[in-house]
Amino acid sequence: MLPFDSIINNDSVAFLERYLNNTSPTGYEWRGQQLWLDYIKPYIDTYQVDNYGTAYCIINPDAPYRVVIEAHADEISWYVNYITEDGYIYIIRNGGSDHMIAPSKRVQIHTRDGRIVPGVFGWPAIHLRQDESSFRTDLHNLFIDVGCKKREEVEALGIHVGCVVTYPDPFMELNNRYFVGRALDNRLGGFVIAQVARLLKENNIKLPYGLYIVNSVQEEVGLRGAQMIVETIRPHVAIVTDETHDTTTPMLSRTRHGDYACGKGPVLSYAPAIQNKLLDLMVNTAQTNDIPFQREANYRSTGTDADAFAFATGGVVTGLLSLPLKYMHTTVEMADKEDVANTIRLYYHTLQNIESGHDFKYIK
Repeated sequence: MLPFDSIINNDSVAFLERYLNNTSPTGYEWRGQQLWLDYIKPYIDTYQVDNYGTAYCIINPDAPYRVVIEAHADEISWYVNYITEDGYIYIIRNGGSDHMIAPSKRVQIHTRDGRIVPGVFGWPAIHLRQDESSFRTDLHNLFIDVGCKKREEVEALGIHVGCVVTYPDPFMELNNRYFVGRALDNRLGGFVIAQVARLLKENNIKLPYGLYIVNSVQEEVGLRGAQMIVETIRPHVAIVTDETHDTTTPMLSRTRHGDYACGKGPVLSYAPAIQNKLLDLMVNTAQTNDIPFQREANYRSTGTDADAFAFATGGVVTGLLSLPLKYMHTTVEMADKEDVANTIRLYYHTLQNIESGHDFKYIK
């Protein structure tokens, strides 16, 4: 088995910290994509970027058989929606931002000229909330205060309707066990596939097909980047990386949500979009290489870019490899470092078990 220190080392963690501390809201992913490309370039043959910002790196670009490993680069955020006469800012979602965590959070408002204006989500003090039913956190009563008294002051800072709002919360580690931060969903997936490329290069692994390492945009608003890039690459096989929920945290029901936990390995999905022959190959690979894994059943769809790949271009053989995550879509998402390492291991060995022209058809 690949040792942990060869998979996650000081250099790779330093890259992860840079990558996570940079904001890449949906539709505005290019700065994060540049960081990702700068890191992965030594381990690939060539790369391309499409019109909406999806970056894809290629090993063996002339090979006729094409295999994709994929993550998405975007993070949830907010849009400025309305500025009041007395200088308060109301917002709408850009992706699945959680309104429940917003009150008292610090924010960054990104202006068109590249400035970052600090602000806070305000909220009435506890002393003034005698009737709690009138103060329920709701998308439509969230407001941002940037210290201005008038709309004109806000506009003078470069803020207008359509400016993107993000959280500044930085990356950290907890108890030498967990990576913690905002946007682990799914910047952590981008980290995983970049490490796979690095390990293939460092260990001189020659694959018999073209490997396309894809960091898609706009997953958080409907898998849009994946829907576009699958038409460009037209892969034969795709293995998607995303996150799923650690259901062992307080207030969750395992009978309803399933039983998946941080520290027990990556999660393999069972769903109509998942091609069972590829799934069998991944399960066998994990068992052969003593890589722990978990199983998840998905109703109808997976809710990830796997759905976009599976049902495009006549049907792409698709698998989904998920990292269990605590507190998804908050600013303190948590992932176990061993799960990250084992996800990379499973990718690394699975790719070596796929052949050029591999036939995954159920009936031959």
